[in-house]
Amino acid sequence: MSIWIPRTIDVGARVKPHRATVIYGPRRVGKTSLVDRWLSGLDTDAVLRASGDDVWVRTLLSSQDARRIQRWAQGYDILFLDEAQRVPQGGWGLKIIIDSCPDLVVVVTGSASFALAGQVSEPLTGRQTPVALFPLSVSEVSPYDDELDRSVEDFLVFGMYPEVRTTTSDSERRDILSELASSYLFKDILELETVKHPKVLVDLLTLVALQIGSLVSVNELASTLGVDAKTVARYLDLLEKSFVLVNVRGFSRNLREEVTRTSKYYFYDTGVRNAILQNFSPVGRRADVGALWENFLVMERIKTRSYARREARSHFWRTWQQEEIDLIESVDGSLSAFEFKWNAKARARCPRRFADAYPDATFTAVSRDNWLEFVRGEDISM
Repeated sequence: MSIWIPRTIDVGARVKPHRATVIYGPRRVGKTSLVDRWLSGLDTDAVLRASGDDVWVRTLLSSQDARRIQRWAQGYDILFLDEAQRVPQGGWGLKIIIDSCPDLVVVVTGSASFALAGQVSEPLTGRQTPVALFPLSVSEVSPYDDELDRSVEDFLVFGMYPEVRTTTSDSERRDILSELASSYLFKDILELETVKHPKVLVDLLTLVALQIGSLVSVNELASTLGVDAKTVARYLDLLEKSFVLVNVRGFSRNLREEVTRTSKYYFYDTGVRNAILQNFSPVGRRADVGALWENFLVMERIKTRSYARREARSHFWRTWQQEEIDLIESVDGSLSAFEFKWNAKARARCPRRFADAYPDATFTAVSRDNWLEFVRGEDISM
């Protein structure tokens, strides 16, 4: 029997009348289980469960036959459509349901944001509530872990996927992550997009895995892979939209010296990144611990803000003179700067050019002394 770790998202609090609640995120982060748990606690049996894996469901919702779709959905309190990305033009079928059955609660899950964006978002403009679900967050696992300061090293190596965090065997964790990296990681891309060079996609992801926390040049990646820059840019975009990578851009308001045309890429999960490189060495034997630490903290901060619905624009800051700050958060015009240090004794100073250009911004070093407060969204600004 698998262990269930309660998630921060309350599905019941997110559903609204005349709207579809669209829960999206990487594969195997627990989207279906999240909805199943919510449904099991409701006092109704009038639930219509459907899956985009079902050919009949795909055919019906893609038909845009209003009468047939309406007859199918009538008489139920809740419609739960799983794997929505498998339904071609499924958003139009959902629009028909929402418009013709105004009292029906509609909940949809999907694993590929590029499919949902094209097939759901446009027809459901003004009729959807998007909800992002990530791998487990520190806040979600903390009630079951009394030694987070020690466990953080394990988080960096094996990541936060639910199956990984509920398994104690390192060999099983390696198997789970290797399967994710080899089988599931590219499934949405290869199924839903025409990718002419799958090997290039894998090689590209390997190169990016070696450069987390560093500036990434599309032209340099293209040169290394022997393909054109447009192909690399397109593949990077697909990897973002399929919840493998997060793109963080450079921040600038008024300095010519600031670097803005390059990106940093982070993995949604450090365990998946390590699986791509087949490197599960303990932190004490790793040369890339600083990069893993940065990836982990950036993603935990993104999770916390997303679940609390306190969105912030995330950037890095760097000048051509090599001054840099790992993370800049912009909220309603206010700036918070964070520098990440794995070694708590390492000194971090706010770069002079940044302090002069943005005197109202806060600057904070995040180390193993205060990382928990940072990822939980507590105020640690100096």
